[in-house]
This record gives sequence, C-alpha cells and structure tokens, in this order.
Amino acid sequence: MPHLAIIGAGVTGITTAYSLLSRGYKVTVFDRHAYPAMETSFANGGQLSASNAEVWNHWSTLLKGVKWMLTKDAPLLINPKPSWSKYSWLAEFVTAIPNYKANTVNTARLAIQARQYMFDIAMREGIEFDFERRGILHFYRDEKSYRHASEVNALLKAAGLDRRSVTPSEIRTIEPTLTGDFYGGFYTPSDATGDIHKFTRGLADACIRKGASFQLEANVIGFQRQRIGLAVQWKPVNATAEIASGQPNEQAFDGLVICAGVASRHFAGMLGDRVNIYPVKGYSITIHLDDERSQEGAPWVSLLDDAAKIVTSRLGRDRFRVAGTAEINGVNYDIRADRITPLVRWTRHHFPQVNTSQVVPWSGLRPMMPNMLPRVGKGRQPHVFYNTGHGHLGWTLSCATAELLGEAVAGSLQAN
Repeated sequence: MPHLAIIGAGVTGITTAYSLLSRGYKVTVFDRHAYPAMETSFANGGQLSASNAEVWNHWSTLLKGVKWMLTKDAPLLINPKPSWSKYSWLAEFVTAIPNYKANTVNTARLAIQARQYMFDIAMREGIEFDFERRGILHFYRDEKSYRHASEVNALLKAAGLDRRSVTPSEIRTIEPTLTGDFYGGFYTPSDATGDIHKFTRGLADACIRKGASFQLEANVIGFQRQRIGLAVQWKPVNATAEIASGQPNEQAFDGLVICAGVASRHFAGMLGDRVNIYPVKGYSITIHLDDERSQEGAPWVSLLDDAAKIVTSRLGRDRFRVAGTAEINGVNYDIRADRITPLVRWTRHHFPQVNTSQVVPWSGLRPMMPNMLPRVGKGRQPHVFYNTGHGHLGWTLSCATAELLGEAVAGSLQAN
C-alpha cells in the first residue's frame, strides 16, 4: 500500500490525510508544532461560508488598499515596503482581475460542495466543534455597497447558492441582538459556523484511529529523490546543539503532499515548483461570555459586515468570535493593538450588552494565491502534490479540495 507524507497539520493537511486514508493509503503527517491546528487553523472567523466566495481580484480592492495605506486601523492594510514576493504577488493579483466573475462562481460551487462533505464527515466521525447551522447574514449601510453586493449575489446564485436579499426590518428579525442602521442585506440560510480548531483536532483523532502517523515538533529541512517517491528529512524543533548539527532524520515515502500554508512557497521552491503564495494576516478576538447579560446579548446568527471586513461566529453559549481585516505585511505574527482595537470597538457598537473585559486576541496568516484559487494537484516532480493556498476560505473549501487531491493522487499513483 503506498505511503504518503503530508507536510502541514492544519485543516488542509488533516482533511487531506483523511481523504487519503479513506482511499486506503498509509499517511504520515509532519508539522513543526506539538499539536495539529496551531497556526491559521487555530482561531479563525469560524464561518463555513459559500456566501463569502467572492474573490478579491477587483479594481475596487486595489483602490481601497491604496486609500487606506496610511490608516493603521483600516480593514485592508498594505505595507508599502518593497519586496519581490509582495510585488510579484500583487502583479499577478492584477492580471487575475479579468477572471473575477468566473473565479467567484467556481469558488462558490466548490464551497457548496465542500460544506456538505464537512457536515457528513463531522457526523460520521462524531466530531463536536460548536457547530451551528443558522446561516450567515451580510449587512450593508449604504446603497452603493448594497448595489455591489447585489452584483456579487447574482454570481453566487449562478453557482447554485440559495441566498436572498433582506430588508432592514428582516435583518432585525433574523438577528435581534444586532444594533445599527442598515440599508439592506443578504441572508444565506445554508451557511454555518463552528470552531475550526476543535474540528481539525477531532478529525486528526479520527485519522489516528484510521492508522495515520504523526511526526510533530518536526522541522522539515529537505527532500531527497528516491528511485520511487521521495524521502523527507527533518530534525526535532527543540533539538540540542549536538542533535541540530548532526544528521537529520530521514524516511522514504511513495508520495508527498504539501499542505503547509504560507510555508508552502518555501517547500515548493525546494521541490522545483513555483507556488506564489503570500501571507495575508487576519486578526480575531474571542470574547468570553461570562455573564448572562453577555450571553443573551451576543448573536447566534453569523454575520459579515462588508464595509468593516468583519465576520462573527457564536462558539457555544459562552464564546463569541469576531474576526477580520487583511494585512499585507509579509510573514509577521505580531498581534498589533491598533488592529485588535477596531474589533473590540465594533463589538461594543453593535452588541452593547456584551462585556468585552475578557477578550483573547489572535492573528493568523492566510495563505493566498494571487488569483484567490487554491493550488490543488501535481507538481513537476513525480509523486509530488499540492493542496494549499486557500486564502480566506481555507476551512470552507478544505474538504472539497482534499477530495480533489485524493483523486489526483489515485490517478497518478495508479498510472505509475
């Protein structure tokens, strides 16, 4: 039975492992952390959102980025400091603008398929992850924003998404705790929310039950071509000086799958491939709802404020997550107060009954391809595959791209 190595134990790596195990392959997952789902899959916005499938390749996105460049708390922040990776990515981002409509429709179709895969997996494996199927409500404060949203809605409906426009009074009916003046909105009843970290950890446990092996706290440093397949070389993350200077651990595999988030670009370069992923940082706060007033005052329906680029999810009775913003600033995990403060301020404005004294901030790096489409499929070398670059829809798309990857692996290994 072929044995495959997966680099990365985030939601994409773990769903890929599950897909390959379900097809009868042996799997070993490598990650530099002590546990799965400790980076971008730790505390994202929590949405399983086909309704957020619009790709960002639009002239309005660039104009906003330039406009907000010197505004520290802007929803989209671009650090103008030059770097080859940043400007090559931005150049390819621009060249993908003509494909905006087609890519949005195709992403929405994939997201619709992926949601059902995820729901089925969670039920089959008994994974508890604060799952809520109450839909997602997008709201808009002015006619101009609503008009653009109507154009996006036509694309999403063309992809087969059940999504309807709602009036300000309907917004208040759908989510009574939400305060503010709104022009209108769109509601997608089939979308859902949950805790990505709990889901990924639960699915990792299911993979172990199916026979998967994990090499955690492993710093992958290289690959060696074998007669068939490749060998993965790694050293312990917390190695002593003597071990660090010695020979690396090495294990041969029949195939290799890169699911390493923003590090995928680095690993692809080692394998002779160009995967132009750029890290786009997002932030979240998890508010602990420690009193009854806060619990009653926090929303259960998931929300998306398009102007502020903020999303929400309710994670059980006693947690509320608010996430968003996009920061193009390289590989940088700093949690900046001037990026967290707008999330807290937004919460206080729209949900005044929620006590924000217990707030846990977090930042994560979305691995984005310039065209906003994930890279799924074969690399240049035989038996090398990629499932990475999912951007802001990593959790939403992961179960579908894992299936596509599984099909690609099966087709390639059978052909050889």
